[in-house]
Amino acid sequence: MMPCTKESRSASGEGPKIKGVHTHGGRYVQYNVYGNLFEVSAKYVPPIRPIGRGAYGLVCAAVNSETREEVAIKKIGNAFDNRIDAKRTLREIMLLHHMDHENVIAIKDIIRPPRKETFNDVYIVYELMDTDLHQIIRSDNPLTDDHCQYFLYQLLRGLKYVHSANVLHRDLKPSNLLLNANCDLKIGDFGLARTTSETDFMTEYVVTRWYRAPELLLNCSEYTAAIDIWSVGCILGEIATREPLFPGKDYVHQLRLITEPRFSPKRQCQEICQAASTVQETTVLYEIPKHVCRGHRLARENACV
Repeated sequence: MMPCTKESRSASGEGPKIKGVHTHGGRYVQYNVYGNLFEVSAKYVPPIRPIGRGAYGLVCAAVNSETREEVAIKKIGNAFDNRIDAKRTLREIMLLHHMDHENVIAIKDIIRPPRKETFNDVYIVYELMDTDLHQIIRSDNPLTDDHCQYFLYQLLRGLKYVHSANVLHRDLKPSNLLLNANCDLKIGDFGLARTTSETDFMTEYVVTRWYRAPELLLNCSEYTAAIDIWSVGCILGEIATREPLFPGKDYVHQLRLITEPRFSPKRQCQEICQAASTVQETTVLYEIPKHVCRGHRLARENACV
């Protein structure tokens, strides 16, 4: 199987490398990244390299001098100005802190602020990945059946772990599935995730429209882990065809695309799901060992998948 293309997420790839200035007695290093202040613990040695930015914040690649590990540091500026965004950040930290799986992104560190009195920005350190599935789908790189089967297998494996911890991801889409050059896949962005024991999560915004299950489009008051499985199906179709399966322009158009008998499943999608290797691999998907999560409120006695 051909390797996945490295995009701009790699710490060793192309892109500007920014030198910093030591502050707070050398305990921290301050950078100017695209006009934004980026201040991290000195153990993340300069230079750093910006690899992404958007509404969620700014992401830079760096190296942990203690472990020599390449990491991605995400800055969430003014994290406490908006209550909804603050809750989303805290939720992701809380959930990922208690998860440990090959196909779920790992949080490596939370950088403490230099001074508690001026604590306003949150810096989260993740393991570094090279790209995401959205970039791969949109690229000119060929995707073989082996690629599709391997992506699907890893996605289902990671999702089984998440669901067995009694958690719904609620925002699965290609851009939230991170990849490295070996095509290893990890589920990321748990900001909209919820435990199924929570009572208020049914009414909030969930899932980007194109990957949203019909019950969500119809504003059903209750839903299950099936909403994540629907998203997986939409993602599989997009991998196979290199186009979104249901690219609705609004709620009504989205429902129309889903309900109209416009087509049958693509031959390639059927072959991927029916392939002997896929069937064989899914039989060995395992649940979270109970001793790992024993006593934690996210665990439950039996897996839900």
